Amino acid sequence: MKILFIHQNFPGQYLHLARHLGASPKNEVIFITQRQDATIPGVKKIVYKPQRAVTPGIHHYLGDTEAGILNAQEVARIALDLKASGFVPDVMLGHNGWGEIWYLKDVFPNTPLLGYFEFFYRSQGADVGFDPKEQLTPDTSPRLRTKNVGNLLALEAVDWGQCPTQWQRSVYPLRYQPILSVVHEGIDTQVVAPDHAAHFAIPGTDITLKYGDEVVTYVARNLEPYRGFPSFMRSLPTILQSRPKAHVLIVGGEETSYGHRLPAGETFRQRMLDELGDAIDLKRVHFLNKVPYSTFLKILQISRAHVYLTYPFVLSWSMLEAMSAGCLVIGSRTPPVEEVIQDGINGILVDFFSPDEIAQHVVEALEDVRKHEELRRNARRTIVHRYDLRTICLPAQLSLVEKLAL
Repeated sequence: MKILFIHQNFPGQYLHLARHLGASPKNEVIFITQRQDATIPGVKKIVYKPQRAVTPGIHHYLGDTEAGILNAQEVARIALDLKASGFVPDVMLGHNGWGEIWYLKDVFPNTPLLGYFEFFYRSQGADVGFDPKEQLTPDTSPRLRTKNVGNLLALEAVDWGQCPTQWQRSVYPLRYQPILSVVHEGIDTQVVAPDHAAHFAIPGTDITLKYGDEVVTYVARNLEPYRGFPSFMRSLPTILQSRPKAHVLIVGGEETSYGHRLPAGETFRQRMLDELGDAIDLKRVHFLNKVPYSTFLKILQISRAHVYLTYPFVLSWSMLEAMSAGCLVIGSRTPPVEEVIQDGINGILVDFFSPDEIAQHVVEALEDVRKHEELRRNARRTIVHRYDLRTICLPAQLSLVEKLAL
């Protein structure tokens, strides 16, 4: 079978699927991307970049749309070259978020296209307006409606779509939901598993933490409000004062992935440190920035309490990985977290905006490691039974691909 993948950040959500398909000599797998590093055996990578930047001064509603068009044009040019060389895929898979799949059917009209759909922007019922302090203006709804141009182009272009969670599917218009299957990309539960022998040496210190120590963990791609970073930071003074032996490990960069960007030179990390001042003991609060995956796993494996907070938005892999590693996840009472965590059954749910409630449950977890053992076991059981890569998610993805390729 000939398979064409498209994702600007290779391999994105297609790591396991591309690896599996690339491992078979019966398949010819090509992956179009903007990322130059990283490889997968059996997968030929074609790197592109847009011909130019977005037009300076373009209407602020249209910046993302023009960026998507520029990406889509380059991907289409590569597809035309592939077609001229004799490569006609049996199936195409791509993420719709950056425009790359918009014009593929104009090159390969008879090849089925499976799109990956993460989020449909709404002015109510999702991330926008979730924070009561957010200032909404008459500009908000029209801007968001226009931001969905790419979503709608892709929905009309694809033959079928994939969403990772039921809630993320639910934010798409009802007319399109029948062509969207809920299939998560999966967690490798054999790799992401509890390890009571795990330990982690904090860089730049002589501190080594191990399973059983009072370790609080927080992980996000970037430290920002969408992932509850301010609420988490404001919970720390109480946690640190109540548990003098506790250490806090914070993983995440200092850019902005979602929401409003700060002025140049400012970060949410520094803002919170300035706000909290001496209430934070930086000898026990460790900012690790972004870490290798193997380090990330060790951090989860020694965690006594893992805090995961999010706006009603895209669910992070890290929360599911934390559960798979046997963490006690203290998560926000927000969708799509509630789709996975049942309060008091396989984790604990808290008010996203309540540092006091977050601190209370973290302190309880640090006080008695045995108290939440059943929740930890149930957390892992949830991931094994619903999100396991090999037995559930990869077979479901392959089934989608095979049905479309027929």
